[in-house]
Amino acid sequence: MRNLTAAHIKRLKLVIFVVALLPLLRLIERGVHDNLSANPLEFITRASGDWAIYFLCLTLLITPLRRLTGLNWLLRLRRLLGLYVFFYAFLHFLCFLWFDHFFDLEEMGKDILKRPFIAVGFTAFVVLVPLAATSTDRMMRRLGRWWGRLHRLIYAVALLAVLHFWWMKSGKNNLQEPTIIALVMALLLGPRLVFVWRSRRAPENVA
Repeated sequence: MRNLTAAHIKRLKLVIFVVALLPLLRLIERGVHDNLSANPLEFITRASGDWAIYFLCLTLLITPLRRLTGLNWLLRLRRLLGLYVFFYAFLHFLCFLWFDHFFDLEEMGKDILKRPFIAVGFTAFVVLVPLAATSTDRMMRRLGRWWGRLHRLIYAVALLAVLHFWWMKSGKNNLQEPTIIALVMALLLGPRLVFVWRSRRAPENVA
């Protein structure tokens, strides 16, 4: 599978598109059968946020996996996975706006300012918006080299998401899953930092 044709990539994207919708379909199915725990609204909010983080991990996995395997076609899947990060993050935000504040923007703003973990999560979502909006080939061409710089903000989103998740779970003294996510993010982002550090020191070594 070192080289895939355009037709194969298209089929693979279709499979990913369908599979990535399964968490949402599962939530709908559980809702229809009244199986969303004792607090359905909180369950939906938590689940959508969890899946946003899971897809964020998958998106960040693409680059190191491509470097390890040499499968360059993996990069063609990154945009679709990234859009699902935004999709589930948007659902998570919509649940917060709807279930917690019933679309009262003023009350939502007060809540964001009052609770740091919500402020961090909201910031991560706001940063995701321009990344999703500029994910097309047309925007990539229009922005040129600035496109790559803009999309490096995904690393900031990752750090903010982990912090949001950690603070949210710490309020319930449940840090097992946030710890796992933090370790996964460290493994995904750590090699990138080393690569950047080495690339910046390379001219000094040559001199």
